[in-house]
Amino acid sequence: MARDALKLAKTAPANGRHKSRVARAPLPLTTSRPELLVGGRDKEFRHLVHSLFGFAAHHERIRAGHAKVIGLAGIEYTVLISIAHLSQDGDVNVKTVADHLYLSGAFITAVTGRLLARGFIEKKADAGDRRRVTLTVSEKGRAALERLAPIQRQVNDVEFGALTREEFMALRGILDRLIESGARAVALQNYLLAQRETR
Repeated sequence: MARDALKLAKTAPANGRHKSRVARAPLPLTTSRPELLVGGRDKEFRHLVHSLFGFAAHHERIRAGHAKVIGLAGIEYTVLISIAHLSQDGDVNVKTVADHLYLSGAFITAVTGRLLARGFIEKKADAGDRRRVTLTVSEKGRAALERLAPIQRQVNDVEFGALTREEFMALRGILDRLIESGARAVALQNYLLAQRETR
């Protein structure tokens, strides 16, 4: 009996290893660019894509936390701080913010309307073109951002603390290029889906 138990114990790992080596049908590649394939597989590419998703999920929670401190929704906070920082370099209008955040003008108009109603921003007609409206952060909005800043600095320092200056600058450039290629990819996907619907 003891010998039988010992025999089973010795053969179990081998059987387990054998099962793990059962051939699995390969999945179709999700990219065909040689630069994105390692050993002919897209495993590392999938890792990158899912890591970007993971970072975005963390960042979205952080953004929601920042917004909560000053009583806003996440996108309202993002638009508010975008207006504040863009204003440092010149006049800001809906198109300026929409281009900066890669969002539609109609969407930004709706968000700025909510911020205006709550007194976080102000708007005035452009002196050179009465049809254009300039957006500025109100005293209430500035006070809210100043109240948030100490928490924001601590959290941002930790969130991006893994980067050296060189990596930070490199990442900025990489993300700018990925945003441009991402826009082209969205246009291509829309075209391909439209083609499928017409068949």
